[in-house]
Amino acid sequence: MSLFDLAGKVAIITGSSKGIGKAIAERMAEHGAKVVISSRNADTCESVASEIRAKGGDAFAMSCHVGKKEALQALVDTTMKRWGRIDILVCNAAVNPHYGRSIEITDEIYDRVMNTNVKSNFWLCHMVLPQMAARKDGVVIIVSSIAGVQGSDRLGLYGLSKAADMQLTRNIAVEWGPHNIRANCLAPGVIKTEFSRALWDNPNSVSLQATMQSPLQRIGDPDEVAGAAVFLAAKAGTFITGQTILIDGGRTIGRVSQ
Repeated sequence: MSLFDLAGKVAIITGSSKGIGKAIAERMAEHGAKVVISSRNADTCESVASEIRAKGGDAFAMSCHVGKKEALQALVDTTMKRWGRIDILVCNAAVNPHYGRSIEITDEIYDRVMNTNVKSNFWLCHMVLPQMAARKDGVVIIVSSIAGVQGSDRLGLYGLSKAADMQLTRNIAVEWGPHNIRANCLAPGVIKTEFSRALWDNPNSVSLQATMQSPLQRIGDPDEVAGAAVFLAAKAGTFITGQTILIDGGRTIGRVSQ
């Protein structure tokens, strides 16, 4: 357990009231971390935090609209006031309001996706990084997507934002590595969450068909992403930085013949 021990660590996880973010928060708490549950819905956040505390973990809930800089700063300030440090930052919150060709995307949709999926991460990371640097220790994990490494005729803008997250991760790793701060990216394939329901709950979905033809021939579970997050945050991952780990059942390496 020592390689995966997060005892005494403080973790902020955005978008952690459900799906992948919730799984990451629950698993980090199981490994000893104090976790901040955050999303726009205060009641849902508190429900998740209560579940973690009921299992013996340490968690508090705080609603946060990641598209608002002042809300992100309040999230950081409240965490620092309560626990005095932030050791692990997981940027997981994201949106994808458009499924279709990029030429159909309005300026409003473009701004919403890029602001939520990229700018908010840029803001939040740079709010947290200085106190990590002062302690010479810290971990940043940004949840991206395999959409960031593949072209798409339906998820083009989403993929653009997720590719930007991969580059943001690399930049943070280079700029802040001398302060013993590691930054890595997780790029899931199709995971069974409400966020991706349109991709896995429709038998005619191109993404589902491609996933079922991948080497493992199935969609993923949120815990299978959470395990990688724990690994990167713990001692086990201390010599890994600037990387994007694809968690896709092998989808991006090839297809199994039917």
